[in-house]
Amino acid sequence: MTSDIEIGRGKRGRRAYSFDDIAVVPSRRTRDPEEVSVGWQIDAYHFDLPVLAAPMDSVMSPASAVALGRAGGLGVLDLEGLWTRYDDPTGLLEEIAALDAPRATARMQEIYAAPIRPELIRARLQEIRDAGVVVAGALSPQRTQEHWRTVVDAGVDVFLIRGTTVSAEHVSGRAEPLNLKRFIYELDVPVIVGGASTYTAALHLMRTGAAGVLVGFGGGAAHTTRVSLGIHAPMATAVADVAAARRDYLDESGGRYVHVIADGGVGRSGDLVKAVACGADAVMLGAALARATDAPGRGFHWGPEAHHPQLPRGERVEVGTVGTLEQILFGPGHTADGTLNLIGALRRAMATTGYSDLKEFQRIEVVVSPYQPH
Repeated sequence: MTSDIEIGRGKRGRRAYSFDDIAVVPSRRTRDPEEVSVGWQIDAYHFDLPVLAAPMDSVMSPASAVALGRAGGLGVLDLEGLWTRYDDPTGLLEEIAALDAPRATARMQEIYAAPIRPELIRARLQEIRDAGVVVAGALSPQRTQEHWRTVVDAGVDVFLIRGTTVSAEHVSGRAEPLNLKRFIYELDVPVIVGGASTYTAALHLMRTGAAGVLVGFGGGAAHTTRVSLGIHAPMATAVADVAAARRDYLDESGGRYVHVIADGGVGRSGDLVKAVACGADAVMLGAALARATDAPGRGFHWGPEAHHPQLPRGERVEVGTVGTLEQILFGPGHTADGTLNLIGALRRAMATTGYSDLKEFQRIEVVVSPYQPH
């Protein structure tokens, strides 16, 4: 058990690690990358890739959700985004990408002030369903009570409740909070909830019946939560803590396995490798996929925190473009910076260290070896 560090006489803190602080260690065995499996399964749904796309307008449109689904991953549509507020948001996405930085937040607040339209939620999810891929959509905890029925009736396969921090015990004196346990029990679809970044918070979410827990605060590259709220979760420690909660809940529940999904801080292929090494079953990618030439953000990336009407704690960031969605996932790579061929890198890392599937790879040895990425 790590010992606390004295911050001052009246406060102690535990040392926590980000993905940049750790590295995986080769074992005595190697194998061919072609013999490595990177598939995973949640509930009845099998995926060839351990990749979910973040429900952010810069990353996912109905078309890009379909493209990722056909590639073997899971595209998650933001059901509070532009696609459920406007009949055709293409022009607005172009405008957001072209905004001057000082004007970006205020203009995005105006654009996102348009109401969410239930008929558009149905239409967008139907568009994804018609393509024959798994249908996933996300709502914030604040909007779940209002729109969940529309989402479920529209035929969603996997439902995500995603916020900066989602707890099983939200306290409110103004409105009846969402009762996660009752809500998940009454639904017929698997529910993934988060973010959580501690053992205790994750264990509470697992006890609600969630099929998966998102670890982190999401929106990594586009988040300013650390400077605006003082909240931050170094991802290597957070994933390892939640993986421990998964192990203990497996015993407590008599064998119920809850999937751990790293959400935030997975910007490059090495981060994906280390997320799995720390115990993640899959990763949720935002900036990594926003760099696609065919991504809706056109080289820019932002999440719902960037246009919060009262307290923005995110921003529109320029991530640039590096290649198509297919090149980002499968290559070929023509740079050595970890932005292309993410799945090829994961396969090679697993092969180089001798592991044949993701569950095995979660047991790999890691070392604390901080470095400063370029």
